[in-house]
Amino acid sequence: MWRFGNILLWSLMAAVILLGQARPNFKLNSQSSSGLRSDCVGNLMRLSLDKALAVGNELEVEAVNGTQHVVLTPSLAAQCGYSMESDPSGNTRIYSSLLGCYVDNKDDGIFNVGLRLRIYSNSQSDVVTHDVKQTCSYTQWASREILCDRNYMEVSGFIAAPYAGAKGPAQDVKDSNNLPDASGAAHGIWKVTFYTPEPVAMVLREAEQAGYGLKLTSTRLVVRSPYNTAQTTSEEVGGVPMEVIRVSAYYQTPHGLNVMDFAAACPTGGVLFINNLISWHVPRRLTPLVDGSFEVLELYMGINGKRLDRSQMATRGYTLSTTHHHIVIEIPVGSPDGHFKSHAPDYQYHITYNVEPMLEVLWRTTDTKDDTRYKVLFPISTPLMPQPPHVQENTVPEARVFSVVLGTFLHDVVLKNITFSTGVLTVEESKARGFTIQEHRYTNGTKDYSLSVPFDADVVLKHNPEILVTTYFLPLTFGFIILPEETLFTHKVELQASLQDVVLPKITGTCDKKHFYVTVKYGSHGNSFQAMVGFRHLTPEMAEKYQFQENGTHFIVKLPYNAEDAVFELLATDSLKARVDVSLLDDDNRLLADLYLSCTFPFTTTTCYPNGTMTATAVKVQSVANLDPSSLTLKDQSCKPAVSDDRFALFSFSVDSCGTTRTFFDNYMLYENEIGLYYNKGLYYNNGLYNNKGVAKTSPIDPAYRQTISCYYLVNGTQTVGVSSKQRLYEPKAGIGSGQLMVQIRLAQDSSYQLFYQAEDYPVVKYLRQPLYFEVELIDSSDPNLELIVEKCWATLAEDRTSLPSWDIIVDGCENPDDIYATVFHPVVSDSRVLFPSHIKRFSMKMFTFIKDKAVLKDEIYVHCDSVICDETSRADSCRGQCVQPTRQSNARQYDRKGAKRTRRGTDSTQQRQISSGPVELNF
Repeated sequence: MWRFGNILLWSLMAAVILLGQARPNFKLNSQSSSGLRSDCVGNLMRLSLDKALAVGNELEVEAVNGTQHVVLTPSLAAQCGYSMESDPSGNTRIYSSLLGCYVDNKDDGIFNVGLRLRIYSNSQSDVVTHDVKQTCSYTQWASREILCDRNYMEVSGFIAAPYAGAKGPAQDVKDSNNLPDASGAAHGIWKVTFYTPEPVAMVLREAEQAGYGLKLTSTRLVVRSPYNTAQTTSEEVGGVPMEVIRVSAYYQTPHGLNVMDFAAACPTGGVLFINNLISWHVPRRLTPLVDGSFEVLELYMGINGKRLDRSQMATRGYTLSTTHHHIVIEIPVGSPDGHFKSHAPDYQYHITYNVEPMLEVLWRTTDTKDDTRYKVLFPISTPLMPQPPHVQENTVPEARVFSVVLGTFLHDVVLKNITFSTGVLTVEESKARGFTIQEHRYTNGTKDYSLSVPFDADVVLKHNPEILVTTYFLPLTFGFIILPEETLFTHKVELQASLQDVVLPKITGTCDKKHFYVTVKYGSHGNSFQAMVGFRHLTPEMAEKYQFQENGTHFIVKLPYNAEDAVFELLATDSLKARVDVSLLDDDNRLLADLYLSCTFPFTTTTCYPNGTMTATAVKVQSVANLDPSSLTLKDQSCKPAVSDDRFALFSFSVDSCGTTRTFFDNYMLYENEIGLYYNKGLYYNNGLYNNKGVAKTSPIDPAYRQTISCYYLVNGTQTVGVSSKQRLYEPKAGIGSGQLMVQIRLAQDSSYQLFYQAEDYPVVKYLRQPLYFEVELIDSSDPNLELIVEKCWATLAEDRTSLPSWDIIVDGCENPDDIYATVFHPVVSDSRVLFPSHIKRFSMKMFTFIKDKAVLKDEIYVHCDSVICDETSRADSCRGQCVQPTRQSNARQYDRKGAKRTRRGTDSTQQRQISSGPVELNF
């Protein structure tokens, strides 16, 4: 059923029409009638309101006739011949039948139509009024006129006295039983009888109370009925559904009582939609109105109540044609005289096309020659047409902005909000966040919306399908509202763009003597990665331990070289090569960056002490990953680490234990041992020999780990320590260490050598030729096989041992034969202080002074000595004992000192341990 029915659409998109509601007394503001246009279209007056007047406001319509003002309610409008329709833009048309209840009718030729429009603003505080008066002339009345408007059916017929011979359906009533009683009106309508088909009689008052409109003018009788009343019937004529009313009206004239039979039939269907073409079919023979043959005199189509000529129809693409059974009007969907309307069933966007064609037919019956003008205003609305919004994505990834256009929509659709991944934002809130939202209107009455969102916005989701590629994802739900009904619907859009824009983080590192310094510079994703140090995630606890510092663009960690997460690669002469591995992983555990920072740190593996103690450190290197340092031993496998953990083992032992070997060379002696992981547990060390007490377990020829450690001492006074290792399976190499055998010279207070002068006692004051008792001692050594030999001693005036003049005291380990006051060597025996007599030499000399030309050059002297350390078993000439030589030779050289009575001593100091004592001051 394509007619809107008997409910007048006073409430449409742009204007809400209030009819018959009580209003407070507002101040009336007289306004110009700008935006109002009225005209006459046949038997109708048409008033058009521009959308500028009505949109967003409430409209109330009053019918005006002289001083009479009547508010038109929907039911009163249908009863009295008024209708209204409005398009979604707010353009409104009001129709009034010229035979309406409140029209000033001048002899059915001149008609004055008056309306008052009250427009209330949204605030309800003011009302604007517009008074409309339109005079229409219409004289081409047919004997019968039928008007089918959107909310009522109207039929009128010409009345005349029977004797006048005028044409018309009026009949004289002869039945006196049907005459009105004395209380009836002298002139006017008495009663009506409806045929449904059973007759239903009503007097005028009852018919009006039932919603029917009846009127008697000077020449015509008018009957008006809303659709779908109790007295109307639905019939199908020529396949077209029709609303039909049949009625007999009785009216009183000065000449008597007459009756007029009426019938009206208005189509409620007959519309076909084929390929965007509306085909409206109206029966050519309306059987409720025509019994016999007839002739069509005029045939017109129109739009909105106004006829169109053939050129206008051709321009718009309209056609009007007839078949054997129907009159057919064809209108293309989207023609300019109609309008589209938005709908949202099930929250999905649909549209309909609405147009109101008019059909006007004038026919004449063959037998009675009566004319009938049949006029139909027929609003047509197409079925709901799905109109899914089209998504046009204009995103250019390089611009780093999502850009999308969504449309098209009718102008009654308004974008209210957008749902992003983070929540719902109104249009205003979205703009405040920096998103660009624009509405684009087009001349055909449609529009679309564009949205731009930067890739970097927090509503954009990001994913990296490849390490260097970022996929940006923007899920959207657009929320729309259709006015004026405020119907909601949504449309989802998912935007996606990929861009090779990832700047990976970078890892750099440096080292000092004790630490690794690792710097991670963030890439384009900031710190959204997992940092691994070694095989562990960088946890907050680790970060605190490694002095983590961060400033928004990078972070720095500081690791000691022996950190738990560092590995040892190589043990070198005097260093340890360590490495720390740092890697960055994304959420999918893909490697973003890594750094293998390897540095060499100063590291002492072996320390040699003068007292014959050695300490050595073994480390777990990466090449022997399963090594347990606590399982390491020295050659004597009973010598285990003094201290160990999972990475280090510290050995401490004396050079005459744990299988340490000693080797003598010309100028030094070497102590050597080995740290190893031995598989043959049946092999043990005893008294310098390896004995096999059992069956060896399965093992390689060499141990899986071996680190050779050694110390060497210069036998003439200077000690160095060396470590060597055998390269095997990337084993660690121990570095060379160094040490000293300490020798000291002291001046005793007397020949008992029990008390010695201390540093604070110098210079010591002695008389000329008073004995000076010196002791030279090898200290902090426990090796009984070592012997200290005082090779040379001499005296000088200055602290500089190379200064002149000088005098030899001991030459080649013996007293100076040129000295008349010979040096005396004193024996050394063991006592509570002396454990190894071979480590000490004692001698005495007479206090003297240097003179020249019988003058004392200086009243103090300094004594200097060179000593060597020998193996008692050595056969070297310098190691045959104190003052034991195959050939006694003096190395003193005569030196002319111009009167000096002592000679200058030789200065050969090759491989000597140099010590000095003094000054000793002469007391006169």
